[in-house]
Amino acid sequence: MIDNASAITGTGVVSGLAYAPALWVNPEPELASKYEALLVEDVRDAEAERWKAAAEMVAARLFQRAATGSGAAADVLSATAALAGDRGLQRATLKMIAAGSTAEAATVAAVGAFIVKFEKLGGLMAERVADLGDIRNRVVSELLGLPEPGVPTPASPIILLADDLAPADTATLDPALIRGIATRLGGPTSHTAIIARQLGIPCIVAAANLADIVDGSVVLLDGFAGTVERGTVPAESESKVLADAERRLAIQSWRGPGRTKDGTAIEILANVQDGAGARIAAGYPAQGVGLFRTELCFLSAQSEPSVTEQASIYGEVLAAFPGQKVVFRTLDAGSDKPVPFVSHPDEENPALGVRGIRLGNVEPGIIERQLDALALAAEQQGIAGAKVMAPMVATLDEARNFATACRARKLSPGIMVEVPSVALLADAFMAEVDFFSIGTNDLTQYTMAADRMAPSLAALTDPWQPAVLALISLSAAAGIRSQKPVGVCGEAAADPLLACILIGLGVSSLSMAPAALAGVGIQLGEVTLSQCQEAAEAVLRTTTTEQARATAREMLSPTIHSNSKE
Repeated sequence: MIDNASAITGTGVVSGLAYAPALWVNPEPELASKYEALLVEDVRDAEAERWKAAAEMVAARLFQRAATGSGAAADVLSATAALAGDRGLQRATLKMIAAGSTAEAATVAAVGAFIVKFEKLGGLMAERVADLGDIRNRVVSELLGLPEPGVPTPASPIILLADDLAPADTATLDPALIRGIATRLGGPTSHTAIIARQLGIPCIVAAANLADIVDGSVVLLDGFAGTVERGTVPAESESKVLADAERRLAIQSWRGPGRTKDGTAIEILANVQDGAGARIAAGYPAQGVGLFRTELCFLSAQSEPSVTEQASIYGEVLAAFPGQKVVFRTLDAGSDKPVPFVSHPDEENPALGVRGIRLGNVEPGIIERQLDALALAAEQQGIAGAKVMAPMVATLDEARNFATACRARKLSPGIMVEVPSVALLADAFMAEVDFFSIGTNDLTQYTMAADRMAPSLAALTDPWQPAVLALISLSAAAGIRSQKPVGVCGEAAADPLLACILIGLGVSSLSMAPAALAGVGIQLGEVTLSQCQEAAEAVLRTTTTEQARATAREMLSPTIHSNSKE
């Protein structure tokens, strides 16, 4: 490793500046062949009990952390803790121990088999690979009596470095001590990026040369530019960080509403997943909900919730934003996010399989019953024309049938723009529905034919990809021609610079994690609509993500570049 004055470049996913010593995460335990000794039969029961105790201890620690967390952080911790007690993993591990494997070797082998399986499944299951690796490392460390791997507890502020961060580690970070995060792997929609955004910690991912930085090196991390600089002049770096801190204070005091510098109204909305999340979002400067992920009540249910039960859940979100916009998304689940009470077909490529609106093909009536529940919730709350959109729509027939079912229940129909076919035929699709909402995470994945959770493909799954921006432009233009709204509810909406470009392309609303609302809102207030439009036109002429970002910064300066560096 070297330590000299140079900049390491990655992908900035949470803007902001931080200047502090760098510290790498605690190392993972060695997963060595020396654990593979064959045990005699007399000690195998004791070995099984030793493994159970270690797994239970790991799960207990994670559940304890989840109990003290909130929002996405608590959800991630609970999900990871549940993996430690997963019955399938337990059965596989104990079977190997019964055959003579040590607890350490059985843990490595059993988890390894699940990782291979999840990677083949793709989609949400592939997202759990990092969780599985984290569980494996924690259990092996517990078995060996080693310190728990992951994030250290520093005595003073640091910038945290890692190849990648396990969700359980990211969810418990203290922003007072962890001033910035840089990872060698990961992408814009990784757990690290999402939770760092929620915590407001400047973050860079996919920094390939990060290993060049040694522990203790004082570095300047710029989450806007996506760089980590070594050997900078301390006084200059501290001055930049101070200016950034002042801007963050201004962001914290922003209360909306969303509008550009010249007064063009922009809806700034929140993404939520349940009533509790909606009540938290209502404490932020959100003008409503642009994405209510209704699938939460399905994914953990062993039987389909009744229409009345669903209506109660949906009503909580409506009640949190009385008289304001709330956009429901119907069940976004399928073979990559299986619901327990539905028989899913075996698929070699679940990301391209039965998911979203297609679930209605294998489980007739499930979407219609959900629409009944949404209509009931709207009626109970005294709301006319509640907005509901379908995910994974790919054909005009799907859009037309969904719209008919919604209107029969006095609901206002929309569709997600996630499949490129919708953007390519945007005018025809818009004629069938009342609004679009662009899911940039999946739209990018399908446009670039790259798994958005694969760290090695982070450069491809960047929403600044020119092809993705071109499809967004087609969708927004159809909205302008038809005088119907087009929103963005993917992670791209939370990027202040990209938000300006989206508005310039014709997007009328932006929905994001509540913690990102003020940063985007204050950024839009520093640019005029014409500046956004001119920058968007220039960005559409670029051919690489680097050119797109650089053009946006240049076109929107001095407001963004000189005021914020974020």
